[in-house]
Amino acid sequence: MITSLHRSLLALALVIGFAALTRAEEPVSFRKQIAPVLLSNCLACHGPKKAEGGYRIDTFERLTGEGDSGSAGFTAKDLDGSEAFRRMASDDQSERMPLEADPIPKEQLALIERWIEQGAKYDADNPKADLATIVPPPEHPPAPETYPNTMPITALAFSPDGEALYASGYHELTVWNVEDGAMLRRIGNVGERTYALAFSPDGKTLAVASGAPGRLGEVRLLDAAKGELKSVLATAADVMFDVAFSPDGKQLACCAADGVIRIFQMPEGKELRTITSHSDWVTAVAWSADGKRLISASRDKTAKVFDVETGDLVITYSGHGQPVKGVAFHPDGKEAYSGASDKKIHRWKIEDGKKSADVGSFGDEVYKLVAAGETFIATSADKSVRQYDLKSHKELKKYAGHADWVLSAAYNAKTKRLATGGFDGEVRIWNTDDGKQTTAFLAAPGLPLAEKGK
Repeated sequence: MITSLHRSLLALALVIGFAALTRAEEPVSFRKQIAPVLLSNCLACHGPKKAEGGYRIDTFERLTGEGDSGSAGFTAKDLDGSEAFRRMASDDQSERMPLEADPIPKEQLALIERWIEQGAKYDADNPKADLATIVPPPEHPPAPETYPNTMPITALAFSPDGEALYASGYHELTVWNVEDGAMLRRIGNVGERTYALAFSPDGKTLAVASGAPGRLGEVRLLDAAKGELKSVLATAADVMFDVAFSPDGKQLACCAADGVIRIFQMPEGKELRTITSHSDWVTAVAWSADGKRLISASRDKTAKVFDVETGDLVITYSGHGQPVKGVAFHPDGKEAYSGASDKKIHRWKIEDGKKSADVGSFGDEVYKLVAAGETFIATSADKSVRQYDLKSHKELKKYAGHADWVLSAAYNAKTKRLATGGFDGEVRIWNTDDGKQTTAFLAAPGLPLAEKGK
């Protein structure tokens, strides 16, 4: 005899069974669910910079192809014929991927298994596109309420009115009062490390170049007034090192550790072109005064000048013989400056790529070159910051006092204030009229300057 209780239990079992069946039949999204797992666990050993076993996963076309083993990484509806999955799920630590790392969690393996069984379908547009460019932008974890240690200050930017200073943090930007160094606010949901900040000429948009080394690079556009995310303009498989608006604000250029320079039309955010002339990290970009040319610095030991309209290479400068970290145009547009790991700044001619002068004398490698009105600022690992006249390259001032490498700088023409950031997390603000320091603080929430080094 079937009681009402039995009927209820049977109905419940049918509902649960139907729900489970429905979940199992739901299509797995490659771009939303599979690509992020592969980028997090596999890219370091199977990407464009390193391809263990001749196998790469940085595009869908490559990850479904073969490595040196002659077996396809992933084959639709064939688990045994999917060599990459077989090795991910292997119990043999000598062959399991990722090698010498924690195994991929079982729930993620089950997801990949379902995807293969469903046909290993690709749900983005271009199978040749970098995986990092097709995954939905991540929601980044919150920054710690109180920092346990300082963070290197790799990026700084003044607000357009010069009253606030934006600094790089851990998954956030911190904003500080320029006069007394008090923290004003914190802006979260940015990449793990921020390498460059740039305000649009109208002051309404803040571009943030950031990323997690070897895993992800992003350029996020924030509403400058509210600190809210407007869009993720660009993504890459490695960190974004620099970002710069054209003088008229109608274009934006960014560069990354993947060796690519990307140029976008603003405010639409449409990608106009990519430039792949460099063979290694592109560490800095800068616009000419007329916005017609772009100069770049790279770890491939060169600086290059490009025609913005066509993307064509104008000239390559190879005079440093060491990684180039910073670049700037001479005001006449006929020459350029570049600073590098050889502890030098060179001035050189764009027409023929020949050096015209050595600029300054540094005790260690040169980092950023930052335009500052009719001057430019150079930061260095010798713990100094120097200011030069753009036309004559004469040294105007030397700002000393940092106890560690000076990685970043920012200048505000309205207030004539200079901000400099060190590897030890210290920010110093200077009056460029007399070269004197006005304030200093640690850009690390919860760590007062007095506790530095403890």
